[in-house]
Amino acid sequence: MALTKDRQGLTVVVTGASSGFGRGIAQKLAADGANVVLAARRTKLIDELAIELGGRALAVTTDVSSEEDIARLMAAAESRFGKVDVWINNAGLGIMGSFTDIPLNDMLRLVDINLKGMIYGSHHALRHFKENGSGTLINMSSFISSVPLPFGAVYCATKYGIAGLTAGLHLEMELEGRKDIHVCMVHPWVTDTPWPEHSGNYSGHEITLGPVDDPETVIDAVIGLIDQPQESVEIGSKSKAAILSKHLIPVGTEKLNGILLQEMLKSAPSAEKTSGSIHSPRFEGTQVSGNMRNRLKQQIGKGNSSKDRFTDGRNNHGK
Repeated sequence: MALTKDRQGLTVVVTGASSGFGRGIAQKLAADGANVVLAARRTKLIDELAIELGGRALAVTTDVSSEEDIARLMAAAESRFGKVDVWINNAGLGIMGSFTDIPLNDMLRLVDINLKGMIYGSHHALRHFKENGSGTLINMSSFISSVPLPFGAVYCATKYGIAGLTAGLHLEMELEGRKDIHVCMVHPWVTDTPWPEHSGNYSGHEITLGPVDDPETVIDAVIGLIDQPQESVEIGSKSKAAILSKHLIPVGTEKLNGILLQEMLKSAPSAEKTSGSIHSPRFEGTQVSGNMRNRLKQQIGKGNSSKDRFTDGRNNHGK
């Protein structure tokens, strides 16, 4: 767990702050004394969170796929706190299902949110950091930026894009000699957040994957990059093992992952098709943690052992 630090005067923008990693990151940073700018589409939730966190928190309703919203977010942060020290591009969604079963407008909207939103946030953050001479940009990627998986091809594509974008920006800052501007990216494993509740789902089954990591592991790792910036961090032993396996046995790892994921989707309870929060935010999924661990326990209890087999970080890997 990250040690409590005195972060008085530090200003951090967090996108996707209404639930999951973003909410947890904001809560911890505010507890350490940082100014936090909460960005998300769900105005009521971030307004309530800002009240909970006190006078150091500012809520700004933001759709990260809108460049105008990102510009307004930066302007609001500057107006309230003077400047931004850390910008965390955390907002992102997913879609599960056969590529040809997912509506094209859902897939293109996912690209707008996950990839274009990351470009907009990175652009405004780095321009601001250059003007002020320092700053840290942290982009949320995933282990699947190295380990491609079926039934989530467009989601994988956005994470590959985020990894390429962030790596390029990191090198660019180095070549420009900007030693006080840091560009970082994190690659979490499957984590128990409300991600399944918000994702598009055309698989015909509930999104129940695992074993899952605790969101606190990711939250602490992201906050740790503020103090010790690194270009790229794989979070947790399972993420590291999956990526290593892909490098050592690329074809075998990809095929095994695909088979295991397909088994897990087929063995999960049936579910109606949904676009989730892709086009408009949903009321469900408001906390840092989700309900995936409980669903996994129920599935295992019913004898669906493929859930228990799903990548233990040593023998199998997947998402």
